[in-house]
Amino acid sequence: MTALPVASAADVRRYARRLTREHRRPLGITVLLQGLAAASGLVTPRLLGELVEKASRGAGDVTGIALLILLFVVAQAAFMGLAALAAAVLGEKVLAGIRVRFVEGVLALPLPVAEQAGTGDLVTRSTRDPDMLSHAVRQAVPDTVLAATTIMLTAGALLLVNPLLMLPSLVSVPVLWFAARWYLARARDGYLRENASYAQMTEGLMDTVEGARTVEALAIGHRRIARMTDDIAVSYGAQRYTLGLRTVFLPVSDVSYILPVVATLIIGGLLYIHGLVTLAAVVAAVLYVQQLIGPVDTLLYWLNELQVGGAAMARLLGPQPPVPARQRQDTAPPPPRGRGQVAVRGVSYAYRDGRDVLHDVDLRVEPGERLAIVGASGAGKSTLGRLLAGVYAPRSGSVTIDGASLSDLTLDQLRGRVALVTQEYHVFSGPLRDNLIMARPGAGDAELRQVMAALGAWEWAERIGLGTRVGSGGVTLTPAQGQQLALARLALANPRTFVLDEATALLAPQAARQIERSLTAVLTGRTVIAIAHRLHTAHDADRIAVMDAGRVIEIGSHHTLVSRGGAYAALWRSWHETGR
Repeated sequence: MTALPVASAADVRRYARRLTREHRRPLGITVLLQGLAAASGLVTPRLLGELVEKASRGAGDVTGIALLILLFVVAQAAFMGLAALAAAVLGEKVLAGIRVRFVEGVLALPLPVAEQAGTGDLVTRSTRDPDMLSHAVRQAVPDTVLAATTIMLTAGALLLVNPLLMLPSLVSVPVLWFAARWYLARARDGYLRENASYAQMTEGLMDTVEGARTVEALAIGHRRIARMTDDIAVSYGAQRYTLGLRTVFLPVSDVSYILPVVATLIIGGLLYIHGLVTLAAVVAAVLYVQQLIGPVDTLLYWLNELQVGGAAMARLLGPQPPVPARQRQDTAPPPPRGRGQVAVRGVSYAYRDGRDVLHDVDLRVEPGERLAIVGASGAGKSTLGRLLAGVYAPRSGSVTIDGASLSDLTLDQLRGRVALVTQEYHVFSGPLRDNLIMARPGAGDAELRQVMAALGAWEWAERIGLGTRVGSGGVTLTPAQGQQLALARLALANPRTFVLDEATALLAPQAARQIERSLTAVLTGRTVIAIAHRLHTAHDADRIAVMDAGRVIEIGSHHTLVSRGGAYAALWRSWHETGR
């Protein structure tokens, strides 16, 4: 299994700067409110210092100072509440944008990359990573900004009280600096490994659950348990590593908090004894230093969460491949759609370097022609079909439609010309009508009825109703109905060329035959290339291409190939003898 791409630290920082530019105004408001909250909190220690100074001199009335302290405490609470609200709204907008970018990135990935990554990586990136990032964006970022703002303002206030009293507060800076550098140098890679281990564990668990009948039938439960045990051990090791980092970093940080307070009390007391500072200044300085513990602790605590969130963001931003020609919005006018002529010239393809599965294939399909591709399992039929649909790009040679290379078309242009239909289909949760019109949003009910009727599906569609919810939480469609729904979508999309890769292989022979006949009527006049699993599909085609070991070894009509007595004739005889 090959994991999906992971964004580099530079890419994550670049995207964070982009988010800052995109949300300048709400971010500015949030920072301003947090600054006002921090500034309001700085007044209280100064007033308390004056209160102590007055009390030491025997001053009588301190009501005014007490009321001011109360006023600024209330103001601080109000500003903090407003800042939290502004940060929450901003965080939701940022998270929504990141989720959309992730989905767009996954959909833009070449299909082979997504298939090689497996469901485990996709599931964890769609569930666990957004949760981790959500925690960081909603809480860690706002709290970190507030803590940093408070630290800067408090340091400024401490400097104004007396520069001499600021020096003791710096005693823990070297300790924190070296501890943070040690931690940050190791944390990102550690959390990336931890997240990847979750993906591996999820992949193994899903394979075991989805293949439970096979596991039971082959009595290989012990192997699956061993696989899960190994995955858990890897995940445990990754988590133990990050826990070890925190076990060193956080205690060192905690110990460093008390040093500035002790140093300020001792040095401040000595300065007061020698008459270099006032008692009010010492009290205010100690309170300011004490007040710094909270935001510094918050900053260091969330530093860990920001590393977790940064690793999650790197995984979410990772599926952003270099934009190929087909995904660019070119300013040049698109090539004319033409009639659906497909040409394959000298095409070779390999899933792994040096191991071609297609070898120098040449093929030409005329507009409106029905071509069937047959051959034994592993002959390269499906691979060729995916190259014809533009899913894969050839290692050498070219695939063109109406003279335009598939690799030069944008994704929208490609899908407007050629569609791949496989045995896999998906029923989206929602009204039946929405499942259909996603292929052509402007289609009316009359057009939907016409297409469904042509596929022999209107009877059941009318019975349940176009407005009825299907899929998860709604009416469950049978495999045949689901396949008809998928084919109806493609008929509505109306490309000129269809590549059918065993689209009815999972259906019973009688149901498959009925759907294929209906599909033939719907696709009249369009170019159809069918990867034939059942040879009656080949029998009905205009021409048949026979593949063996990644090469086209025969091509011609059914009757011509049978009369030759070659590979196709042998397949046809074998197919009839087995009674299929």
